Amino acid sequence: MDVLSEILSICRSERAVTARFALTAPWGLRSAGVSGAMIRMGRGAPYWIALPGMAPVQVEPDDLVMLPLGAPHVLLSSPGQPTTPFADLIARHALGPLDENPLVFAHGDGGALTDMFSAQVWFSAYCRHSVFTILPPLIHIRAQQLPLASGLADTMEALTKETLDRRPGWRLSAGRMGELLLVNILREHLATATTSGTGWLRGLSDPGVARAISCVHRAPGQAWTVQTLASEAAMSRSAFSERFKALVGTTPILYLTQHRMALAAQQLEAATRSLQQIAEDAGYESDKVFARAFRRWAGVTPTAYLRREASRRKSLIEGQAL
Repeated sequence: MDVLSEILSICRSERAVTARFALTAPWGLRSAGVSGAMIRMGRGAPYWIALPGMAPVQVEPDDLVMLPLGAPHVLLSSPGQPTTPFADLIARHALGPLDENPLVFAHGDGGALTDMFSAQVWFSAYCRHSVFTILPPLIHIRAQQLPLASGLADTMEALTKETLDRRPGWRLSAGRMGELLLVNILREHLATATTSGTGWLRGLSDPGVARAISCVHRAPGQAWTVQTLASEAAMSRSAFSERFKALVGTTPILYLTQHRMALAAQQLEAATRSLQQIAEDAGYESDKVFARAFRRWAGVTPTAYLRREASRRKSLIEGQAL
């Protein structure tokens, strides 16, 4: 049973846009944050990355860093360097809409070269609501500690070149390669974090709880109860409830509801099914009952949720900086 694969299989990339920067020391860049997940890889001279409230971290060649929720950050040739806003360079070098076109520029003062490859990837609602929310703001995959990292670094470079070349089908290819990067980066991070993580991630460390989580993910619309999930976990109802809440941080039924709502949000954004069909998939007898449950989860109705997400994404894209 590979519950982690089951969970990550739901994460889908909607699209990706890339950038390549030739950065010569000394240099410093400042990002105000982006919509989507940000993945970076550098070759040549090492560099430093820092997030608000965190000490700078040195990133070696072929290391990958990922900011799951696109947090504000700075990139530096060395700590203490003054920074230039990405927005200034984007205004100078971007061609066309920021969320659709690759970005290429050179910056710095002529010293040691860092060849920086970046991918901004937009992922589906389920991934944003159920996976990214339990991740740290910065994930650092070190090439020296992971044999697979060099292959991922090559994929990162290939992804960037694919979008720059604009060959037929490049949009689909970029999205799929972005998805491949995400799955491998998360797999390496989550595989070492199951005992110290939070939410469902920590629950995977217990075989019984992991079986129950797997049942929820395989059949979210089924009429699960605490008793039926406890039976799947081969535990008594009380022992299962206590164990589940201690590890996952919520009750089994609330976890089931959160999972259903995250899936429903993904279907809403995809706009391929009616509200009634989405409600049935989530295990609700009517769209009205489902809408009330969704509002308790999201704070707004399904229709208002779609308007809010569209507005949020538009404002982030207009003000983003790779």
